Amino acid sequence: MRTLVLWDIDHTLINAGGISADIYAGVFHRLFGRPPEKVAPMAGRTDRAITTETLRHHGIEPTPDLLASFTTALAEAFQARSHEFPSRGHVLPGVHAALKSLAARTDVIQSALTGNMEQIAAIKLTAFALIGYFDLDVGAYGMDAVERPPLVALAQRRAARKYAGEFTAANTVLIGDTPHDVRAGHEGGARVIAVATGATPAAALRVSGAEVVLPDLADTPKTVEAILGGL
Repeated sequence: MRTLVLWDIDHTLINAGGISADIYAGVFHRLFGRPPEKVAPMAGRTDRAITTETLRHHGIEPTPDLLASFTTALAEAFQARSHEFPSRGHVLPGVHAALKSLAARTDVIQSALTGNMEQIAAIKLTAFALIGYFDLDVGAYGMDAVERPPLVALAQRRAARKYAGEFTAANTVLIGDTPHDVRAGHEGGARVIAVATGATPAAALRVSGAEVVLPDLADTPKTVEAILGGL
């Protein structure tokens, strides 16, 4: 039986150095001719939710056409500034080793479950030389839904179609750094490993209900055991 391992990206695998908020603000300014008063909170949320809330805060109705225009401009801006990621951000401790160890197993499929829209997820993973570990075809992304929990079932369906197997809570693991990730896994149908590498401390991640909480991914055997040991 294969295991589907779904990774959050920001503050779980990488720290992007604050570029995302800069890009959101720049795209808003370019499209509407004024700087935003604020960009909606990003941690643990989807690009669809962030964009929708940001527009509504400024009295702008997020119609489908406007959302499409805004997110297309976001993807273009991220691509144009992708060269900045390695100098402004970094891969978090132990990430390369953990991904490589899991990629060496024939019974593991690694993909992304992230608030980033698919194009931005690919840009970030490429910029930090991580994309080779992922089958992004079976991931779920920030324009697939407003909230994260439905993304789990979507990724499971995509993996089932591609790999001709069944993926349920019994063989799906989600790794993330916020209570939003924990809720996504539990409501969506996955076991959750939380890492305290973002803004949420380990104690709060435990309270949110994560099955395992790690300080980071630096201990590769412990990380792999945490991900696969409960299956």
